[in-house]
Amino acid sequence: MTLTQSPVATADEQLTEALLSGTPCPPVRDVLGDDLVSAYTVQELGIQRRTERGARRVGRKVGLTSPAVQKQLGVDQPDFGVLLDEMQVPADGIVTGHRLIAPRVEAEIAFILAEDIDDPDPETVRRAVDYAASALEIVDSRISNWDIGIVDTVADNASSGLFVIGEQRVKLSEFVPADVTMTLTRNGEEASRGNGAACLGDPLNALVWVAQTAADLGRPLRAGEIILSGALGPMIPFLPNEPIEATITGLGTVRAVLNQEKP
Repeated sequence: MTLTQSPVATADEQLTEALLSGTPCPPVRDVLGDDLVSAYTVQELGIQRRTERGARRVGRKVGLTSPAVQKQLGVDQPDFGVLLDEMQVPADGIVTGHRLIAPRVEAEIAFILAEDIDDPDPETVRRAVDYAASALEIVDSRISNWDIGIVDTVADNASSGLFVIGEQRVKLSEFVPADVTMTLTRNGEEASRGNGAACLGDPLNALVWVAQTAADLGRPLRAGEIILSGALGPMIPFLPNEPIEATITGLGTVRAVLNQEKP
C-alpha cells in the first residue's frame, strides 16, 4: 500500500489481481481490519469493475447460513454476494474455461423472483417468489488456502465462484423448503447430506434476510433475480473429472463436473 492508497483500494487491487490471474492473495483483513462496511465497499467495487467489462447482475447469494460456520468465523449473521451472468453454468453442469483457484461445491435451493421486493417482510417475500429449483454453488476463494474471516469473504464477493440451476421448477405451494432433504454425491458415492433446516432454520429465512439487507443498502431485489439461499449441508472439494450430483426432495437433481484434463 502506498502512502496515498486507502485500505479499500489496496484490498480491491489484491482481489482483482487474484481473480484475473488465478493466483490467490493474502487475507485482506490484514489491511481492512474488522471493518465490515469497508469489506462490502470492496465487494461492490469488484462487481462494478466486472459489469463495466460486460457482465450483468442476475441475483444474490446468501452465505454463512450455518450456525457452525458463523461460530467458526465469530459472526452472528449471514453475508451476501452478487451473482453475475458470467457465473452461471449451463444446466448440463459442465464447467470449462473458468479460472478457479480452490473450488468447493455445495447444494442449495435457488429462488427465482417474479416481483420486485421494495418493502420486505416474510409474506411479501414469499409472494414475490415465482418458483424454486435445486442448485449447486461452486464457491471459490481468492484468499490463499481459504484462510478467511468474515471481512475476507465479504470483500471477496462472499467467496462466490459459479452456480448451476436445476431444470425442474417448483412453486412454493408445492413443497416446504424447511422440510427438504439433500444428498450430494461425487462419482456416484455420497459425499454430503443435509436438510432445509440447516439453512437458517428455513431457506425462506435466508431469502427474507437478504431482501431486507439489500433494501437497506439501496439495492433491493428485483423481479427475475436468482437468489441462492445458502448451503443445505457441508461443502466438498470440486475436483476435476469427478461428477457431482445433488438431489433435493421435491426439487429434483442438479449436476456439475469440472471438465479438465488430468495431469
